[in-house]
Amino acid sequence: MAPKTGEMLHLRGNTLDKGEPVALPLTQSSMFHLPGAPDGHDFYGRVNNPTWEHLEHVLAHLEDAPCLSFPSGMGAISAALFATVKVGTRILIPSDGYYVTRVLADRFLSHLGVSVTERPTTTFAEGGFDGFDVVFVESPSNPGLDMMDLPAIASAVRTAGGITIADNTTMTPLGQRPLDMGIDVVVASDTKAMGGHSDLLMGHVASRNVQILERVEEWRRVSGAIPGPHEAWLLHRGLETLDVRFDRMCSSAQVLAERLAGHAAIQSIRFPGLRNDPSYALAKAQTARFGFLLSITLDSEAKAEEFINSCPMLRPATSFGGVHSSAERRARWGDDVNPAFIRLSVGCEPVEELWQAIEASLNAL
Repeated sequence: MAPKTGEMLHLRGNTLDKGEPVALPLTQSSMFHLPGAPDGHDFYGRVNNPTWEHLEHVLAHLEDAPCLSFPSGMGAISAALFATVKVGTRILIPSDGYYVTRVLADRFLSHLGVSVTERPTTTFAEGGFDGFDVVFVESPSNPGLDMMDLPAIASAVRTAGGITIADNTTMTPLGQRPLDMGIDVVVASDTKAMGGHSDLLMGHVASRNVQILERVEEWRRVSGAIPGPHEAWLLHRGLETLDVRFDRMCSSAQVLAERLAGHAAIQSIRFPGLRNDPSYALAKAQTARFGFLLSITLDSEAKAEEFINSCPMLRPATSFGGVHSSAERRARWGDDVNPAFIRLSVGCEPVEELWQAIEASLNAL
């Protein structure tokens, strides 16, 4: 079920008393006035904060599930994994998804008695899921934009006795709803499109499984992996424009992908909204929009760098999902991609202006 974003904008307003501020107040305090027993009141900034709590109310509305916020996307991923693994746990993760998730599994989880197996996105279900306790998925993959059959995987993992965790950063709850497809836990980096202005680091975990979310909350509370109230306030403000930003970004990405597919400088292109893309059928079935990320491959690393650095409407930067379109060569971070592979994040610029700048830079190569 798609979230009611109009209702989201008034979640706070419809609870206000006369004279209260319409905008969410920023509660910047580590201590709270607490005479006597705590009795369920806010009491310490590592445990709770009114600004977080309202942010989580809004995130829960978007996800249609209880949510907990974290100081980064990797903070959310770490919490979800550390809350669900123990010595002897077997986990399965994508070999071509976000690389830091693999680093976490390889450098830390594997040294704590957790067995880690990797499979490519396109053949992720091959071999089945028997014996795996936790199956971590990412669809579309970052940066390759390959997709998995999420309902089928969620069902198969549950039948095999495991749980699923899905990284939904690239699509947001407006573009794809993994929990509605049977996934147990959703994680996301809200640094990206959810915040949308490249001015904060945040993440969240959402789940309809009460026991899992209780463990995630305990991990946050005792590890200290808490969001700052100012960042929570910024994210809340960003969420109020998510609907209009995401719509603009996805619509522009579709226009750009169709035009780039016919440009002579492009050796290959990936975008789930192109009918001949390998991900098109799954994206059509599983997503409400095709997203704002696309990838292009030019004929050399030098030309890729020249294009990224010369286009006045592309910020050469890592991360994605901001109002400013951005691009980068993912091979520089060690992703297993062509050196001339470019991940392009489409922002909120007027699409014709953006296309003219991109086309001119490609033509000049």
